[in-house]
Amino acid sequence: MANTLTSRGKIADHPRPEVNYLNASKGIWSWMTTVDHKRIGVMYLVGVLTAFLMGGIFALFVRLSLLNPKHMLFGKVLMSAETYNRVFTLHGVIMVFLFIIPSIPAALGNFVLPLMLGAKDVAFPRLNLASFYLWVIGAVMAVCGMIFGAIDTGWTFYTPYSTTTSGTVTLMVMAVFILGFSSIFTGINFVATVHKLRAPGMGWFDMPLFVWGIYSTAIIQVLATPVLGITLCLLALERVFSIGIFDPKLGGDPVLFQHFFWFYSHPAVYIMILPGMAIISELIPTFSRKTMFGYRAVAYSSVSLALLSFIVWGHHMFVAGQSQLATVIFSALTFLVAIPSGVKMFNWLGTMYKGNISLETPMLYAISFLLLFGIGGLTGIFLGTLSTDVHLTDTYFVVAHFHYVMMGGTVIAFIGGLHYWWPKMTGRMYNEKFGALGCVLVFIGFNMTFLTQFFLGSKGMPRRYYNYLDQYQPLHAFSTYGSWVIGLGMMITAVNLLASLRKPYDAPDNPWGGTTLEWKTSSPPIEHNFEEQPVLERAPYDYRPEPVAH
Repeated sequence: MANTLTSRGKIADHPRPEVNYLNASKGIWSWMTTVDHKRIGVMYLVGVLTAFLMGGIFALFVRLSLLNPKHMLFGKVLMSAETYNRVFTLHGVIMVFLFIIPSIPAALGNFVLPLMLGAKDVAFPRLNLASFYLWVIGAVMAVCGMIFGAIDTGWTFYTPYSTTTSGTVTLMVMAVFILGFSSIFTGINFVATVHKLRAPGMGWFDMPLFVWGIYSTAIIQVLATPVLGITLCLLALERVFSIGIFDPKLGGDPVLFQHFFWFYSHPAVYIMILPGMAIISELIPTFSRKTMFGYRAVAYSSVSLALLSFIVWGHHMFVAGQSQLATVIFSALTFLVAIPSGVKMFNWLGTMYKGNISLETPMLYAISFLLLFGIGGLTGIFLGTLSTDVHLTDTYFVVAHFHYVMMGGTVIAFIGGLHYWWPKMTGRMYNEKFGALGCVLVFIGFNMTFLTQFFLGSKGMPRRYYNYLDQYQPLHAFSTYGSWVIGLGMMITAVNLLASLRKPYDAPDNPWGGTTLEWKTSSPPIEHNFEEQPVLERAPYDYRPEPVAH
């Protein structure tokens, strides 16, 4: 037994078990048939990061094409208008359905949630494995749709274009349909796990806030995803059998598709962002060394966001011909849904106030989240205001707002959470300097790319356009340069994390001084998580004075 000095100056003297979940059984078949939530989480992580790489490459191509209005690079046209439409569609479909929606719940949530609850596994381990294979099948179908056909509808599949255009739209929407089943199975599993498998002594308000966030997300997954499934089935039926549902030529209503789609897709925004908020609710107390300010308010705000997300879909349709009364109601509800998010922001900042803040890589991502998501949330208020939304609808202002919420929120939080739990997942510590460098580059590059687009949108630059006026070229070029900085930061981050896997196990059981139950087991954990059933003895985020080694 050897003493290990952790990064926070505390001594970890627990013996490291020789057998852990990574080496308990060997061979590809043991991974393919595993029901261990930790291995399934790792497999999800590999899958969603692969999707992230693909979606990121398509994003770089989109920005490179927009470097100048003639789409010229080294004297040659980079891509045609048709190719451009396909590339930005693939970027959107991959990022939304293959990466952002499953990234935190299916990857980090699968790994961490049972550990936080003091459970041996999720409630339905085989259903958990089935949900992963459904995700794989949906992803393979989506990739086949990209390779063997052309889809240029955008990630929203808006009708009537998506019911009349050529290409593999049917295959793609059925892929998303299957991915939806994966999401539903994961949500059912997490709800049952939270209700039934909490450690002795853990009441509802003793749960970590990450669990509250994932639980609220699971409720949305179970209730909202079937609506998307039914909508996409109807779209496929209309394409295959020419049934008049959405196409006005066949007696259908294209606005009906928008209602169906956004009734799912606005809750889906919270399927994406709530898990990111849940991660931030873990990082800030840990690296501020303080009890979470307003714990119950943050927990209730997660549930409030889940419930309110179902009644604000109409703000996506202010210019779609809604009645004036409907638009006013949806505008007011949009302002209402900002309140729970504001509660979280206020309480996170209250937790940091007079805290003993340690600026390690996960905390740098948490601070980046606060700044970027703050901008994304405030610009959402602009879009919820009728008088400004009419001008800004379908411009780059919307693109910028969406990316500040989704990438500046969810993706930044995901990377921060990945750094936070990386020692627990792998048993290895990464290089802190390169981790911080990657975060700084991503933050700078992100603002270069998307802050610029607020100005483009306010000046009238429409989104999804292949050509643009020369007056927009300097801003487009600057935005493209920022995308290269993001790519560099992501590459440094990936290399840094992967390089740590070459080292022997060197991570302490609790490198950050966390107080939740996942830090009570070894790094990496044993196959069944804990040597014996943990009993909750301290309230979540109960930080007590501890001696610091000098």
